[in-house]
Amino acid sequence: MMTVTELARQSGTTPHAVRYYTRMGLLTPKRNPENGYRLYELSEVSWLRFIRQAKALGYTLHEIQEIMHDRDEGKSPCPKVREILQRRIVENRERLNELITLQDRMEKALLQWSDMPDGIPDGDSVCHLIESVIKPGKDTSSCH
Repeated sequence: MMTVTELARQSGTTPHAVRYYTRMGLLTPKRNPENGYRLYELSEVSWLRFIRQAKALGYTLHEIQEIMHDRDEGKSPCPKVREILQRRIVENRERLNELITLQDRMEKALLQWSDMPDGIPDGDSVCHLIESVIKPGKDTSSCH
């Protein structure tokens, strides 16, 4: 049996993470009847390594709980693991496309601003640089 600190050291994580995962129910320690300390089985080291590997693949702690629940129920978690990752790949691709669009917009704005002088707010304007950027999707035919 290991204490929080010993488990953290053995698994390459922090005591804070061990305590947090315990509160979430991802780890299930026993209690030392003499002092109330949490004591962990050696098998919890592999659980912590699994959690770290799953997180490195982008799984959330809630999803990891679902995966562990399937395993605890004697069901293969593999279909759920695949489904979550397939969904996450689509979501990430959408976010990446949004970030690329944002990056392009930022670069165009900076290029546009390179020849513009600094301005002082005049009551109608806060920063003419930002206000000069054409909004995405806005019709530019009426702009001067």
